[in-house]
Amino acid sequence: MEIRNYTAVTEFFLMGLSQYPELRLFLFLLCLITYIIILLGNSLLIIISILDSRLHTPMYFFLGNLSFLDICYTSSSLPQTLVIFMAERKSISFFGCALQMFLSLGLGSTECVLLAVMSYDRFVAICNPLRYPIIMNRVLYMHMAAWSWIIGCANSLVQTILAMVLPFCGNNVIDHLTCEILALLKLICSDISTNVLIMAVASIVLLVIPLLLIFVSYVFILSSILKINSAEGRKKAFSTCSAHLTVVILFYGSALFMYMKPKSKYTKVSDEIIGLSYGVITPMLNPIIYSLRNKDVKEAMKKVLSRHLHFWKI
Repeated sequence: MEIRNYTAVTEFFLMGLSQYPELRLFLFLLCLITYIIILLGNSLLIIISILDSRLHTPMYFFLGNLSFLDICYTSSSLPQTLVIFMAERKSISFFGCALQMFLSLGLGSTECVLLAVMSYDRFVAICNPLRYPIIMNRVLYMHMAAWSWIIGCANSLVQTILAMVLPFCGNNVIDHLTCEILALLKLICSDISTNVLIMAVASIVLLVIPLLLIFVSYVFILSSILKINSAEGRKKAFSTCSAHLTVVILFYGSALFMYMKPKSKYTKVSDEIIGLSYGVITPMLNPIIYSLRNKDVKEAMKKVLSRHLHFWKI
């Protein structure tokens, strides 16, 4: 049996986009502004869904989960990315890298399942409106949200442990902005076939299957909307789904590009840019999309904001 000596890795260097030093101030300011918008926008959605009793429904409960998830997802990596942009020594500890990878992968996996759950909620609401309160009862939608988090975190825990226990042979330069699992696996100098297999299975279970379920749900949803006699009824029904559908396209589009494309299509810069949009742009747009496309959310925002403005005037 061959015995090999491996150099222990205690930290990693995140060198993503380091070939463009002239852009680091611009990227820092862009990400900082985006992060502030993410925190404010998603926090506002959570607050109004709690304060406005009209929004105490399964749909807005899931939306609150999505907003909280987006805040956690960006907070798991973006503050570190801001530091990396401006720091001369672009390092992160081994434990910090493992934690960042676990959180970002877990929260991203959770969002995949949660978006599928939200599509089922819209399917029941539009295709079975009379039975909606019975089917989507409190016990069911609480369990659906909880299992979304459990499945996402379990997937992340398995993939993170399997990646971090393998030897890195002293190679600790990650050619990415964050401790992204695909970039980290390239540093491992032992067999990663198990990791690749599990990642492929996870991609099918957490990306392809939920996307197919969403597609099937919307086939039935659109079919039901087209059967509605009044134009106003069709418009109202479609408005409750259009925001979710837009978020699905943005999220799954970038996720499928990152994890399901052929290796021959790998380009470093495009992967980093898509990864940045996957982790930053989509969470920023989610509250904007739901605010602009949803009448109930707009009315609740006006109500909460006017109440607080009146309080400050007093």
